[in-house]
Amino acid sequence: MYKTTLKIDGMMCGMCEAHVCDAVRKAVPDAKKVKASRSKKEATFLSEDKADIAALEAAIKETGYDFLGGESEPYIKRGLFG
Repeated sequence: MYKTTLKIDGMMCGMCEAHVCDAVRKAVPDAKKVKASRSKKEATFLSEDKADIAALEAAIKETGYDFLGGESEPYIKRGLFG
């Protein structure tokens, strides 16, 4: 499992966050827990395989937002008390 964090500029409202989430789901069909935050200027999601950052960049730019960077790192699920 991998956690991917994308830095995105240009989101102004909740609808912008929804557009970014839709673009991520389109670029990475197996994405889970997709979240976007206009205040943090980022989007995060989990996926089984390492995400293709170039494909995500194209999807974000196609939607009309500025892609500032991204990274995927291994994600370790923590237990209830971990």
